[in-house]
Amino acid sequence: MLFNSIEFLFFLPIVFCLYWFVFNKKLVWQNSLVLLASYFFYGWWSWKFMGLLMLSTLLDYTCGFWVASPNRKKAKLFLWLSVINNLGILAVFKYYNFFAQQFQTGFEKLGLHFDVALLNIALPVGISFYTFHGMSYVFDIYREQQKPVKNFVDYAVFVSFFPLLVAGPIERANHLLPQVQKKRNFNYGQGVEGLKLILWGLFKKIVVADTIAVMVNTVFNQSTDYNSISLLIAAVGFSIQIYGDFSGYSDIALGTAKLFGFELLSNFKFPYFSRNTAEFWKRWHISLSSWFRDYLYIPLGGSKQGLNKTIRNTFIIFLVSGFWHGANWTFIAWGLIHALGFLPLLISGNTRQTDTMVVAENNIYPTLQELFKMIATFIFVTFAWIFFRALTISDAIQFILQIFTPQGNHSIIPSLKATIIIPVLGLFYFDWRFRKNERNLNFFSYRILNWTLYLSLSVSIILYFFENQNASDFIYFQFYEETNL
Repeated sequence: MLFNSIEFLFFLPIVFCLYWFVFNKKLVWQNSLVLLASYFFYGWWSWKFMGLLMLSTLLDYTCGFWVASPNRKKAKLFLWLSVINNLGILAVFKYYNFFAQQFQTGFEKLGLHFDVALLNIALPVGISFYTFHGMSYVFDIYREQQKPVKNFVDYAVFVSFFPLLVAGPIERANHLLPQVQKKRNFNYGQGVEGLKLILWGLFKKIVVADTIAVMVNTVFNQSTDYNSISLLIAAVGFSIQIYGDFSGYSDIALGTAKLFGFELLSNFKFPYFSRNTAEFWKRWHISLSSWFRDYLYIPLGGSKQGLNKTIRNTFIIFLVSGFWHGANWTFIAWGLIHALGFLPLLISGNTRQTDTMVVAENNIYPTLQELFKMIATFIFVTFAWIFFRALTISDAIQFILQIFTPQGNHSIIPSLKATIIIPVLGLFYFDWRFRKNERNLNFFSYRILNWTLYLSLSVSIILYFFENQNASDFIYFQFYEETNL
C-alpha cells in the first residue's frame, strides 16, 4: 500500500479511530493493533512475503537475548549469526541475480560459457529497511546500549511500524522502542503537526515530483532527440523530482507516526541548501548516512587512524551506500562520485565546517559566498544523480556527453508550464522559510492565510493526483526494490 493511494485514504482514518477510541484502554491492545495494521499495510502489496518479514523479525528477536549474554564469545557469535541472517536475506533476494550475471559475464570474457540459474521472483518490499532495523537492534545490544525486548509484539512493532516500513526513515531501537513501550495519550498539537506534515508531503510528492516526472522521463528515455538545454533541464528536474518524492515520503511517514503518538527520526533537512558535499550528507537521507556512520564507518576506525584510513573508510561507506540502493553498477558509480566529491573536504579538513550552522541563519537572504557554494554543491549533486537515474553507466555517460554534443533538436521548454514552475518555486520558497526547523510548518502568521493555503494545497493535490496517476509510485520505492525504473 502506498501513501498516495485511495486505499491508504481509507486505511489511515480507520486505524486511527480504532487506535484512539477502541484499543486505547491498554498499551498491549494499541501495540497489537499497530502490528496487525502494519502487517496488513505490508501484505497489501504481496502477502507471500509476510513470512519473510516475520521470520527476519523472529530471528533478530531471538538473537537479541543471546547477544546480551555476559559471555562475550557467545554474544559475538550470535551477533554475527544475526548479521549473516540479515545480509543473507539481502544477498539472496536483492543481489543474487546481479552477482550471478556478473560472474557469467566475467567467465564469458575468458572464453568459458555456462548458464547461470537466476531467481525469478520479485524483491520483497522494504527488505532494505527492516533488515537494517534488525541489525541496528542487535548491534546496540552487543554494545550494551540497548537491552533485549521481552515482549515480541513490542519488538515487531519497532521493525515493521507501517509509516516507515517501505522506505524509512531507518529507526534506532533506543529511539523508537521506548516510545513503543510507553503508554501513549492523544496530543492534539502533535496530531495537528502530523496532518500538516502529511499535507506538505503529499504536495511534494503528487504536485511537484509526479508532475516533473513526466518531463524527466520523456527526456531521459529519448535523450538523443533533445537539445542540450533540454538535457540540462531534465537533469535538474530529476534532482527536484527525487527530492520532492523522497522527502515527501518522509514527511508523510513522520506525520502519520505523529497521529499515533510517535516521533520518528528526521530524514531530510533541506539538502539543496548545502554548501558542500559533507553538509549535503548531513541533510539528505539522514537516517541512512548516520546508520552507516555508526555501524560501519566508526567500527572501521572512522577518522581517528590517520588521513589514509579516513579516506579508505569514506570510500567504503559511499560505495556500500551506493550498492545498498540497488544491484546495479550505476548506484556504485553514484557512490564513487560522492566519495570523490568528499575527498577535497577530507584533505582540507573542512568536513565539519558547517555542522551547527543554518544557511543565512540571521538573515533573510544568503551571502554571495553562501549562494555560490550552494549552487556549486547542487550542480555536483545533480551530476551524480544522472548516474542514479540511468539504467546503465554507458547511458549516463552518453547523456552527459550529449549535453555538450547534442544529437537532437527537440526542446522540452514548451512543456515547462505554470503547473510545473509554480509548485517548484513554492516548494523552495517555503523550504527556505522553514530551514531552521524542518518540522515547524507554520506557513504564515495569520490563521486565515494558513487555512487558505491548506485548502489550496488540498485542492491541488486532488487535481494533480487524478492527472498524474501514471506516475504514482514513489521513486525510492522503485530504486530500492527493483533497481531500475
